[in-house]
Parts: sequence; C-alpha cells; structure tokens
Amino acid sequence: MRYAINSAQAKAIDDYTTQAIGIPSRVLMERAALEAVKVIKEETSERDRILVVCGPGNNGGDGIAAGRLLYLMGCRVAICLLADELKCSEGLREQLAIARNLGMTFENSNKLHEYNIIIDAIFGVGLTRDVSGDYEAAVNAINSSPCKVYSLDIPSGISSDTGKIMNVAVKACRTITFGYMKQGMLVFPGAEYAGEITVADIGFPQVALEKASPDTYYYDGSDISRLPARYARSHKGTYGKVLIIAGSPGMSGAAYLSAMAAYRTGAGLVKVLSSADNRIILQSALPEALFTSYDSNGKDTIISGQELSDMLSWADVIAIGPGLSRSDIADRLLTDVLENARVPLVIDADAINLLAMRLDRVSRDSRVRLDKLSVMLPGNTILTPHVGELSRLTGIAADIISDNIIDTAGQCSYNNSLIYVLKDARTVVAGEGLRYINVSGNNGMAVGGSGDVLTGIIAALVAQGMSPFEAACLGVYIHGLAGDAAAVRTGYYSLMAGDIIEALKEILQLRSDNS
Repeated sequence: MRYAINSAQAKAIDDYTTQAIGIPSRVLMERAALEAVKVIKEETSERDRILVVCGPGNNGGDGIAAGRLLYLMGCRVAICLLADELKCSEGLREQLAIARNLGMTFENSNKLHEYNIIIDAIFGVGLTRDVSGDYEAAVNAINSSPCKVYSLDIPSGISSDTGKIMNVAVKACRTITFGYMKQGMLVFPGAEYAGEITVADIGFPQVALEKASPDTYYYDGSDISRLPARYARSHKGTYGKVLIIAGSPGMSGAAYLSAMAAYRTGAGLVKVLSSADNRIILQSALPEALFTSYDSNGKDTIISGQELSDMLSWADVIAIGPGLSRSDIADRLLTDVLENARVPLVIDADAINLLAMRLDRVSRDSRVRLDKLSVMLPGNTILTPHVGELSRLTGIAADIISDNIIDTAGQCSYNNSLIYVLKDARTVVAGEGLRYINVSGNNGMAVGGSGDVLTGIIAALVAQGMSPFEAACLGVYIHGLAGDAAAVRTGYYSLMAGDIIEALKEILQLRSDNS
C-alpha cells in the first residue's frame, strides 16, 4: 500500500519537515534535483540538448538545480525562466545565482525548437488557478514540440487534487514526483498527462507523513499478499458461501459471469437465484453452482418467503443486481434482501438503478438522497456504480462526478458506513474515512460483463473473511490485474469479460506461489 497525497497534504509534509524537524528547504531541493537527475541521466546522452523551463516557485528551483547537476556531468543544458525574477521564490533565486556563477546558458522560450529534451519545472502541486499568459504559451509550445518531456513533481497545469487540466497542461513522457504520489496523477486526465511516473524519496521523515494524515492510497504488486490465506486443513465451508441474485429472462450472462468469478476468486460455495428461464443455461455452463429460481407455473413470481429466508440465512455474503432488470419482481427481491439480510451486501447494476428509482420519490437533492440511502441500506453495504449509475443514484451530474471522482466518492461515503466502488477508467473506492484509487486495468476492460465479474470477485473476498472495505479495494485491484494479464493474450480490442475470469487463475497463482 502506498499513499497518494493532495496539495494541502504535500504542503503540510513540507512545512513540518522544514519547520518542525528543521531540515532546510534547500536540502530538500538538492535531494529532489539529485533524484530527478538519476532518472533523466539514464535516458539521455551527451548529444542531447536539454532546456529547463522554470516558473516562479520552488518547483522552478528544483528544475534549475537539476539542470545544474546535469550541466556539471557534461550535458548541454540551458535554463528558460518564464517569471519576473523579482517575483520568484527565495529558493529559486538562490539556484539562479548558483547557475549564473557557473556560467550556465539562459534562453527564452522562443529557442525551444533548438532543444530535444525539456525539463518541465513551471508549476508544482500548489497550482490553484488556470494557466494563462506567457505560461500558457510556453505550455502549448512544449506540447507542440517533438521534445521528450520530463515533468518535476507533477505536469505543470494538472491539479494535484483532482487531476483536472487547469486550462492547459504539459503532457509529459515521464514525471518524477517527490516524496509521495500526488493523487491528481492517479486519475484522468492527470494520469495520461503524467506519462510514466517515478516516485522519488527525497528525505521526508515518516512522522511528517503521519502529521499530514493522508487518507488516500493505492496498491502495487506486493499487495497481492493481502489475499485471504488457504489452509491445508479446510473444506468448502471454510471459504465462504456466496449468494448471487442476478439475471432475468433472457439475461443469464450476468449471473454466470458473477458466479464464475466468485468461484475463480476462491469462494467455497456459490448459489445463484435467477429466473427459471436461465436454469438450463446456468447449470450447463456452471454445474458447480447451486441454482434456485423464482418461477412458478411457467410465470415469473416471487419465491416463497421461507425459501428466500433460508437462502439469505445460508449466505455469508449476498450480491444482487447484475442483469436483474428493473421489474416489479426485481424490486420485490431487493426489498426482501434489504429487510432480511444479516450479512454484507454487494449491490450492483439494476439493483442500484432500483434504489435510484426509490430515491426519486424522496428528493432530487443529492445530500438528502445520500443521507436517505445510508438509512435504507445496512452498514458495510458495498455499492458498485459506474459514473452514470451514481449520477442516477445521487442526483449529481455525471460530468461533475467525472471531473471530481476522488472527492465525489469521499462525499458519498462521508459520515456513513456504506462503501462506494465508483467505477471509471481509474476506479475509486471510498469508505471508513479512506479512499483507494485503483491503478490496475486497461481500456480493453470497457466491455459488457466486466462489472459483473468485479461483483463476483468482491463477493468472494468478503465470503472468505475480508472486511467489506478491504475486499472492495483488493477486488478492484485483482480485477484490473486480471484484465491486464488477459490483454497480453487477446489485445485490447478483443478482450472479453470471460477472458478476465480466465486470467484470474494466473493472478491468484501469484498468491499461491508466495504463500
């Protein structure tokens, strides 16, 4: 697990390090420059011409210091200062004086075409206003050039909080970020503009991070070890029982994908409750799954209260919604689950839309809807909406959600015990006062059935004893890893939901190999 910080937390870490601990700012600047040079020098040669484009703050100072170190290593380096020197930070002015004492070359932005490598040090994480004027012109010139671009800390013009473009932004080939990942580079469009990211340790003490109280994190390859353990002395009941209420007449696929994914992720037993129309298909395609239908005399009716009660009591976790439809029967099933279930719930797809329809009768105000939802649902319920479904559920416009995906997820889970898995190109999970940003996965996974697979994965992890929040985070990560593994074989265009399930075998084998 690695933390991702916003601009306020970055400032708090820096301030505590320099003021409370007493590490001088110029020391941090030198460390940042050294770490940047380690990366840049590996990818450059003496033939390259490097231009450091600097803004007025300490990010510009980092850039000048990095340029100076490269210059002393024999590289051809020049500095372009876009700001009025009198308005620059003290740290930047100190670096300017050193560069001048060494006789380094200074250029204006009109000479950018004479260089093939750009070091972007215009703005750091503290940017809060749109980029305009000479800065806008410089950013556009950088982006239209054929140069290889390295950004320091964050691509200039990207919000470190939201990942939004502040009018214009540098599109980097690689970003060397200092201390900790910036959360705006984990979500789009910031993730696309950052290119490859290197997180460089520049000496911030652990206590500074703790004082900043970060609440956002992401996983890397080592986190596969979080998977529930398997035991030599065990049986199918050891690994939990999953009830999946999914599918409707002519919609067997969603139920199959969720159930198959649950089994592939290690659940001991999986039972499907679906329309009787789906019995033959599901029992043929997945004979391992138990099956119960809600059909009577050839016409769909709700199953008996006792039968449903027995199923709800049997399960360790219940997933409801994939392919369920928005029919009266589906709505009655959802009501019975909400009123009688005593185990964690995973609510997806049509079940989310049914909840939205109920909330439409209450209010259009997003805060009222969120508060009402927290009353309607049991604690630790996991909701897995994509942006459109969350918009219908909360009344928040889809474009606002997309532009503020991290904060929106946090807003939804604030002051309640629900867990939101907000599915997007970079999925955000929020709950327990924390936010997880997923960095696995690819655009080939934007295909029908992918979300049904995720529902089954999360449910299986809960069944095996993980807390709902941890299961949601790890489930999203595993889902993305499986999608990445599948894409290696199929390519992005041909990837299907079933390929993700097949790739789970490969991903989960990593846990077995390391256990």
